[in-house]
Amino acid sequence: MSRIGRKPINIPAGVEVKMDNGVITVKGPKDTLTHKVHPKMSVEINDGVITVTRPNDQKESRSLHGLTRSIISNMIEGVTNGFKKELEVNGVGYRVQKQGTNLVLNLGYSHQVTVPEIPGIKYEVKGNVITVLGADKQKVGQIAAEIREKRPPEPYKGKGIKYVNEVIRRKEGKTGKK
Repeated sequence: MSRIGRKPINIPAGVEVKMDNGVITVKGPKDTLTHKVHPKMSVEINDGVITVTRPNDQKESRSLHGLTRSIISNMIEGVTNGFKKELEVNGVGYRVQKQGTNLVLNLGYSHQVTVPEIPGIKYEVKGNVITVLGADKQKVGQIAAEIREKRPPEPYKGKGIKYVNEVIRRKEGKTGKK
């Protein structure tokens, strides 16, 4: 039996959870999130506790059990506290700034790279650190990965955009002939 799927989810104060026709809606102080639950999974909301159950022990049902519970738990976490990813821009002449709601990156290309702000996601810039904030964990991670993809860190000088807690394995440069 799935250890994650079996755990009940407590609904904190100020969060409203509704289930209609296989779609779960979580409304909280930060945002409102919806997710279509797989038809095999059954979600029950009783007395401020959400439980996810599966119909049988087939491989697909077992995988969906923990996944569904994790998604619902992350939705509740997102509408109460939110999620954030921090990216660091390293390199001579590499700059990042916020113009209006857009993120403008100077990354050594012949042009500036502009990343527009999408609904539900906000950017904060402090020095050379970009913080991506939002209630949807998947969206925050995806946007952070797309920003990092604009100039991934290279192993020789460490230039590029990396996650703050990411460790870049450095390589030694070429050595002269002996």
